[in-house]
Amino acid sequence: MKNVELDSRAIRVLAHPLRSRLLSALRLHGPANATALAERLGTNTGATSYHLRKLAEVGLVEETGEGRGKQRFWAAAQDSHSWRNTRFDADPDDRSAAGWLRQQQLRYLVDRVEEWEQERSRWPAAWRDAASMSDAIVEVGADQLAELMEELYEVLLRYRDLPTPEGGRQVVVHVVGLPAEPRNAP
Repeated sequence: MKNVELDSRAIRVLAHPLRSRLLSALRLHGPANATALAERLGTNTGATSYHLRKLAEVGLVEETGEGRGKQRFWAAAQDSHSWRNTRFDADPDDRSAAGWLRQQQLRYLVDRVEEWEQERSRWPAAWRDAASMSDAIVEVGADQLAELMEELYEVLLRYRDLPTPEGGRQVVVHVVGLPAEPRNAP
């Protein structure tokens, strides 16, 4: 799994509704041209092409070499991205972009859970049991939380590298670690 840590320019480019949806679609569904992406996302081909080029300028998507013009194919350049929030503390526009992306991730999580809850009864029992949510409360310091998050990510990488079993499906795993009572800052 290839991850990129977003810099100032990349976080500002990605903090855009269509661009974030384009990158997500390419990661989830694989390479596509602007026409297919526009149809999938309910937008127009011109806007899709423009925003794909903006994502390419910061290395988040790349051309595959297939097709020409608006029919050329694009792919996500990485499997995931991340950023360190404190990296953007000094610049209000960067902070705003990072905040927008965090909110977008939250909306995506809520949308996926709501969709799953609407559709779960149509899935086999094994999938209904396996697709679950849980939480745990642990007492850790900031360094330990960072270590925990890294370890959980390593587990995801291990599963990502396994061959897809028969009947396997893509699943989205969200890993969130944050203070249980954010209002009680140290």
